[in-house]
Amino acid sequence: MACIRKKGTGKTTIAGIIRGLQPSAFFDVSAITSGVKEIRQVTSMAFGAEIPPIIFIDEIHRFNKTQQDALLPFVENGDVVLIGVTTENPSFSINSPLLSRVQVIALHHLSENEIEAIIRRAVEHDHQLQGLQRRLEDESIRLIARAAGGDARAALNLVELALHKIEKELIKPEDLQAILDRPLYHDRAGDNHYDLISAFHKCVRASECDASLYWLGRMLEAGEDRLYVLRRMIRIASEDIGLADPNALRMVIAARDAFTALGSPEGDLALYEAAAYLACAPKSNRIYLTEKKIKKLIKETGAPDVPLSLRNAPTRLMKELGYGKGYAYAHDDPQGALTMDYLPASVADETLYEPSGAGFEKRIAEVIDARNKAKKAKSGPYRRSAGKGS
Repeated sequence: MACIRKKGTGKTTIAGIIRGLQPSAFFDVSAITSGVKEIRQVTSMAFGAEIPPIIFIDEIHRFNKTQQDALLPFVENGDVVLIGVTTENPSFSINSPLLSRVQVIALHHLSENEIEAIIRRAVEHDHQLQGLQRRLEDESIRLIARAAGGDARAALNLVELALHKIEKELIKPEDLQAILDRPLYHDRAGDNHYDLISAFHKCVRASECDASLYWLGRMLEAGEDRLYVLRRMIRIASEDIGLADPNALRMVIAARDAFTALGSPEGDLALYEAAAYLACAPKSNRIYLTEKKIKKLIKETGAPDVPLSLRNAPTRLMKELGYGKGYAYAHDDPQGALTMDYLPASVADETLYEPSGAGFEKRIAEVIDARNKAKKAKSGPYRRSAGKGS
């Protein structure tokens, strides 16, 4: 199965070549209009055939699970040759059993040089285009190749549009402005959507300011949902910056409020401002690691009882049972508060949050270290106070 991840990279051409080599064994099946019945009609020809039927399915990701399952036994037994093409990620759009039994071939975007060669061949050998008696400057060809974004079909469509619509014998780069001014390709649910946000997140994490702003711009110019980007920025502020710079989270929340008030395009500037701040902020993932550590600890230790001294005691019965006994109000008795049990005994020796030395976390580390030293001085060698079994 050929997996065509990008548009205009030659899937129809490949199918045409194979059809020319084996015309009698080649069968087109439409993933849009065909179903299990059509699949079985073709696969029924496999029995006793000298050459196994070659089934070509364009946009195979449009087949549902039942339709894909209908292909499975024939592919598994080698009764048919399946050529499926898709612009979607097969890991998500093709059933795992079928995917495990085929060879996936990824075709990628064509380079600008390859697109230029295709354009030149078209204008030199296409009789209809030659009949228009118009030519493209070399720089015009380069601009169209760049604007096509690796899609040969898009490039040829732009060439045809330019030669038909621009009434000049020699078409220069400035003549192409209206034709080339089109939105960037973007799919809000496919790989391109996730690849761009992934690139943005990773560049911010690495403190690459220019790269972060570039990938942000790519998303915004392609029409990405601004609130989606802002939600990811909130996550970045919490996961990758954390308490190294507490203002990072405030900055993103302010950017969200500004965009909500202004909308696009005026509010887009707030996203650029927040992205630059996040990229340049000191980084720490210690809160993120702490969250993972706590989740793991809870999974391993369950839910031990809250120490009696920390429990709420609103009734006399609760007080008689020892709820709240031994609690030291830290504002009134800071020294007494140092010797209390604040964790269940089974997890008392765990160190969960370890601040880094980056940004504001350096100050947090100093506070925690000072408290630990005070506790040790108050209690002697580190030990838990009475009531450890609570």
